[in-house]
Amino acid sequence: MSQEIERKFLVKDSSYKDMAFSSSRIIQGYICSDRGRTVRVRIRNEKGFLTIKGASTDNGLSRYEWEHEIPVEEARELMKLCQPGMIDKTRYLVKSGKHTVEVDEFYGENEGLVVAEVELDSVDEEYEVPPFLGEEVTGQVKYYNSFLMKCPFKEWK
Repeated sequence: MSQEIERKFLVKDSSYKDMAFSSSRIIQGYICSDRGRTVRVRIRNEKGFLTIKGASTDNGLSRYEWEHEIPVEEARELMKLCQPGMIDKTRYLVKSGKHTVEVDEFYGENEGLVVAEVELDSVDEEYEVPPFLGEEVTGQVKYYNSFLMKCPFKEWK
């Protein structure tokens, strides 16, 4: 089993765009988005992916993740099975020390939301904090993509 360990943050400015070494457009949907288990279909730069994630630990830092690349045509077909509410975003990759910070800028119903994640090898691993990171929101379900498709950022009070 593969365990995903990550910390999630709000982004306080757009300096990540100048620092990014790569960016890609991502469209994704969810076949299942129950709390504790998600099945995601993603198209990223004309590549398809199928991902299954398990429940998060109590602190939200870690969860089981299985992901495999699939033909983009199959991903497009699987998108037809997804629940309403697609996620549309650009992902920027920013080097920060030995880590890569993934910054997601959302569009559509989630426009205005920008979050960053840093994946770690252990829950207590140290990492360099880039200047654009704001408040930590690790474990806050409302920032999960599977939640954003059900309750988009534009609907938050």
